[in-house]
Amino acid sequence: MSFLRWDDDLAVTYQLLAALAVVLLVVPLASLGGAAARLSARRRDDRLATLRLLGATTATVARMTVLESAAVALVGAVVGVVGYVLVAPFVQLVHFRGEPIGGAFWLAPWVVAAAVAAVVLLAAVSAVVGLRQVSISPLGVRRRQDVPRIGWARAVVSAVVILTVILAMQGEYADLAVLVAVVLGGFAAALGVLNLLGPWVVSVIARRQVRRADRPERLLAARSMAQSPKAVWRQVSGVVMACFVAVVAGSGVATMAMADDMPSHKDQLLLVDVQTGILITVVASFLMVAASAGVTQAAEVLDRGELYRSLDKLGVPEATMVAAQRRTIMTPLVVITGISVALSATLVLPLVGIAVVTAPVSVLVTAGCIVAGVLLVRLGVTTSRTVLRGVLAEGRS
Repeated sequence: MSFLRWDDDLAVTYQLLAALAVVLLVVPLASLGGAAARLSARRRDDRLATLRLLGATTATVARMTVLESAAVALVGAVVGVVGYVLVAPFVQLVHFRGEPIGGAFWLAPWVVAAAVAAVVLLAAVSAVVGLRQVSISPLGVRRRQDVPRIGWARAVVSAVVILTVILAMQGEYADLAVLVAVVLGGFAAALGVLNLLGPWVVSVIARRQVRRADRPERLLAARSMAQSPKAVWRQVSGVVMACFVAVVAGSGVATMAMADDMPSHKDQLLLVDVQTGILITVVASFLMVAASAGVTQAAEVLDRGELYRSLDKLGVPEATMVAAQRRTIMTPLVVITGISVALSATLVLPLVGIAVVTAPVSVLVTAGCIVAGVLLVRLGVTTSRTVLRGVLAEGRS
């Protein structure tokens, strides 16, 4: 919204790029909000199921959960507004078009209020979605009967779409409008393929690791992935898509920056600003996904508290359980991020080759951001260790 103050010939370009960045951040943001709401709902699974067994209606249980989730979300949103004010002096220093954002950083009060309302609404909707198992039947919640199955058809469809996109990108088009439509459509299709292929890849990894597990933590991690591939994919999808866009955009910007006939100083600033925008988008995605991974792992620990307490009584070390939690997220994240980077590099292979030769520093910066983001997600997963200790302490008391 700070870009809306510009009205020159490049203003629309900046605004479109900013809108694209916001769209890319919707996936990890929704994942984080959903993970937080599911954590709250899972802590009450047993209590809500008991209420259902005692005769409480589905509507009563849903109202209780939605109201509580919305109230917690409201408190969190208010804290977020306070954080928005506290980080203002630092964010205002970010440069676009050769000058800091400055006072344009401040949003109108109605926009802040709308953001708070959106967070509360997202939490309420996520809580309703998380209660689907309770709504099915109280016994279904306790027995965990809703086990997802992901077929190989996803891989076949993905392969066909990827091949079609690669062939279309290699074609020659005389009309500029057709070329732009093909490029944008190809990237949109590739992102859709990643979203379709992700859960299937997680399930394949899980099945392979179940067969080849030679240590307890690997078996526990494989079982966790196999139980809910879609849930694991939701935690890493934001990073995967951000990496896809970072490779494509970073290669394009690095290649354009080497052009000797830059028309004007404004165009040179645009290239620098696109790099800045890519970095901000990728970092924001990694931060939200790291938080989402930590929250989701905390929910999983609470959901499987009885299992972890039983493992503890059998003598399984706490370090083994922590390692299993970490592998549940990190293994799919590394594998699918590699697939994402390879797919994006294949789509823009000439640009990647030129960028590696002419602008290796830009390529290294992009690669460094991806590696740092993966490590940040690992840190987020590690934070759930405190919740695990609390669950194990309950079993020992």
